[in-house]
Amino acid sequence: MPLPKTMICIDPAEAGGPEVLQPVTRPVPVPAAGEVLIRVAAAGVNRPDVLQRRGMYPPPPGAPSIPGLEVAGEIVAIGSGVLADQIGRKVCALVGGGGYAEYCVAPVEQCLPVPDGLSMAQAAALPETLFTVWTNVFQRGRAQAGETILIHGGTSGIGTMAIALAKLFGLTVIVTCGADDKCAAARDLGADHALNYATTDFVEGVKAATGGAGVDLVLDMVGGDYVPRNLACLKEDGRHVTIAVQRGMTAEINIAALMVRRLTMTGSTLRPRPVSFKAQVAQDLLRHVWPLVVEGKLRPVMDHSFPLAQAADAHARMEAGTHIGKIVLIP
Repeated sequence: MPLPKTMICIDPAEAGGPEVLQPVTRPVPVPAAGEVLIRVAAAGVNRPDVLQRRGMYPPPPGAPSIPGLEVAGEIVAIGSGVLADQIGRKVCALVGGGGYAEYCVAPVEQCLPVPDGLSMAQAAALPETLFTVWTNVFQRGRAQAGETILIHGGTSGIGTMAIALAKLFGLTVIVTCGADDKCAAARDLGADHALNYATTDFVEGVKAATGGAGVDLVLDMVGGDYVPRNLACLKEDGRHVTIAVQRGMTAEINIAALMVRRLTMTGSTLRPRPVSFKAQVAQDLLRHVWPLVVEGKLRPVMDHSFPLAQAADAHARMEAGTHIGKIVLIP
C-alpha cells in the first residue's frame, strides 16, 4: 500500500500552555541517508517536550519542530544506505524530535527491536529513559553492584527506569518523592528506601537509611539548591550526576570539601549528541540491557495512554505531577 503524502501530527506554531498542542496536517517526512521512516504506533511523552512547548528548549539544528523524542512502530520506508530487510521491522527508536505524529524518521542506528511480549506502548516508553539512565548512571556515574544510589524524582519516567535498572544490576536504591503515596509506589517498584522530601530532610533521611555512611552515587534532575545537599549525601569518592535543573542552573558548593572528600561532579544532555554517540549507546543497550527486556525482566512503568489528538491532556497530566511512570500518545 503506498504511503500517504500527509499525516496528522502535533506541531504548535507558538509557545504556550498545553492548549497549543492541537492536531495539524503536515507532509510525511522522507528518510535521509541512514534513516528509516516509522509508522508510529505510540510515542513517549517526556519532560523536555513540556519545556519545548513552553519555548524553553528549542529543537537542535536539523531536528523537526514537532515534539517527541521516542517512538515505537513499523519501519515502512528507508533512506539510502539502509538495508531493504529493515522494512517491516517492529522497532522503538530514540529521535531528535518528530515523535508526536503518525510517521517519524529515525537514524537506523538508534532503533531497537521490539521483542514478543512487549506492547508498542511499552516499547515507546523505553528509549528516552533507557538511553538517559544507562549513559548517566552506568557510564558517567560508573555504578557498580553493591553500591548505593540516591535517585530524585523516584516516580517519574526516568526515576522508575533508574529504580528498575539499578535493582537489576545489584544496587541499593534510595529515592525521593513528593508525597507518601508516591513513596509507597516507589517502594512497590523496588526502591529500598523512599523519602518524602515535603516532610523529611532527605540529607538526614539518607544518613539514617545508610547508617551514616552515605551513598556512592546521586542521580539529580533537580539542580539548584539540591546540589550542595546532594554532595552532603555522598560517601568519600562519591559521584554526582546532573541530568536536569528544575530548581535552577546555579548552585553554591564548598570546593574544599569536594577536594578533601574526592567527589566527582558530572552531567550530560542527550538530545544534542551526534548519531554516532547514540548509536554506540544503542549497541551497549542491545548487549547489556536488551536481553532483560526480551526475558521480560525489564518493563517500563506505564502511567496513562492518550490519543495523539489529546496531547494537551497528556502534558497537563505531566505538569500536574500526579503521574507515576510513563505517559504515551497513540496516533
